[in-house]
Amino acid sequence: MADQYLTKDYLNYLFEYKDGEIYWKNKPSKFANIYIGQKAGTIDNKNYKFVSFNKRRKPVHLIIYCMFNDYCPEFIDHKDRNTLNNLIENLRPVTRSQNMFNSKLRKDSQSNYKNIQFSKLTNKYVVRIVVDGVRKNFGSYSDIDYAKFVANAMRHKYHGEYARGEN
Repeated sequence: MADQYLTKDYLNYLFEYKDGEIYWKNKPSKFANIYIGQKAGTIDNKNYKFVSFNKRRKPVHLIIYCMFNDYCPEFIDHKDRNTLNNLIENLRPVTRSQNMFNSKLRKDSQSNYKNIQFSKLTNKYVVRIVVDGVRKNFGSYSDIDYAKFVANAMRHKYHGEYARGEN
């Protein structure tokens, strides 16, 4: 659940939104080391922009979404997958599952393709996708290109607009 102070009114009091960025409109406290009109936020090591106020650190995309809506969802997705594109049109509320559907290829992937594992036992590529919280198997294939086709089709069938491509 989002913090109680993250209300539309309070955030619009603190910040001004302009072209996917927020700027300080008012100081959250008299001791805050900020300037009115200054762009708010810094980029972290995961390439997300954050802003600190009221002894809390919050993602800029969450603040922007809440500034335009009457609630603050737990998860927000960047439709174009660019974590620094915080245009309001690019932000959408999602569930944890939907957010995971849109994730990148895992760094420890052995096949280098999302939802495809290579089985040394059968010497085939196995397609597995999470559907409604359950990991489902969609077959084993000798041809990696056909396995990629099946994985992509199943992602789009079961994950819809939240599906991410191969990697």
